[in-house]
Amino acid sequence: MKVLERQIKFNKKIILLLFPLSVILVYFSSKLPSITEKIYSNGVYKFISQILSNITGIVPFSIGEVGLIIIVIICTWWLIKNIIMILKIKNNIVKKLLKLSYRVIIAVIIVYFIFNFIWGLNYYRLPFSDIARIDIKEASTDELAELCEYLIEQGNTLRTKVNENNAGVMYLPNGHKDIFNRSYLGYNNASAIYPELRGRYGKPKGVIFSEVMSYMGISGIYSPFTAEANVNISIPDSMIPSTTCHEMAHQYGFAREDEANYIAYLTCSMHPDVDFQYSGNLLAIIYSMNALYKYDAHRYWMLYENYSDGIKNDLKNISAYWSHYEGPIEKASDKLNDTYLKINRQQDGVRSYGRMVDLLLAEFLKNKTQKRK
Repeated sequence: MKVLERQIKFNKKIILLLFPLSVILVYFSSKLPSITEKIYSNGVYKFISQILSNITGIVPFSIGEVGLIIIVIICTWWLIKNIIMILKIKNNIVKKLLKLSYRVIIAVIIVYFIFNFIWGLNYYRLPFSDIARIDIKEASTDELAELCEYLIEQGNTLRTKVNENNAGVMYLPNGHKDIFNRSYLGYNNASAIYPELRGRYGKPKGVIFSEVMSYMGISGIYSPFTAEANVNISIPDSMIPSTTCHEMAHQYGFAREDEANYIAYLTCSMHPDVDFQYSGNLLAIIYSMNALYKYDAHRYWMLYENYSDGIKNDLKNISAYWSHYEGPIEKASDKLNDTYLKINRQQDGVRSYGRMVDLLLAEFLKNKTQKRK
């Protein structure tokens, strides 16, 4: 019995050591991004994630989603059970509460360590602009407007080649599963230029409770514990290809949201199929035009008139869709997501998504300069 007690105490000490170990890992990873990039992101993470992703990829549904539901049920049952037990036992209530809190802390420490080891350290790898050798510089409002004009012109051409329904809105005739099956093609093409986008991972998966995700204002979510790219399949069809590529960017080890957006645009634009190309272009238009609106609303409305009827219909459809789900749940989820991003050193929180435009501008201006030469 004493041996068992000593073993339990020893295990608790090991578990408690995981927290300072996690803090040390995060600290040194953030201070040494080049080493994090080489050893962790392109080494440890890639090895673990590809094995895990291909195992979970055997199952057609999201193991991460099912696992989360089971964990929520178990945790709720465990919490209710312990609260009832504490209320029944009138003596030593404080001691029981401390014991309960201790168990919760231990569980959080374990999850935090595992999260960082199998995924979280990717937040501290080199910026994608460094990896892709994209020189980000300050750009004028005129240059931003020029980018928007270019994207709109491209978008109008691509929009004529996609399928649309009777309401004049883009739709996917073969559904979201067909998108998931073809999504890797854009990454294959992009990996020829960016080796960091190479890898063999399980296919993206649609979320069963997609409606719940919509109420939370979430288009997709990456499950680091199962290495699955999960997509909200109830969102408008025009955004499913780009959202899929966004979640795949996380799967490939790019944790920052702004970079995942840019990689989604990049891999969609390099995809051989027009539905991906258009979806990626539409994503870029949305972010670039939103940025322009902040600095020059008059020019925004002038360029808006250049949208084809098809793009206008798709944007109205997207806006109407999300308006339907606005409410306290969506606001609470947004605050939670904002806090999560700040904890992982994305200091601007949700606003950091705007940095995608810097990457788009840098690429656009670079190509423009090369054409002149």
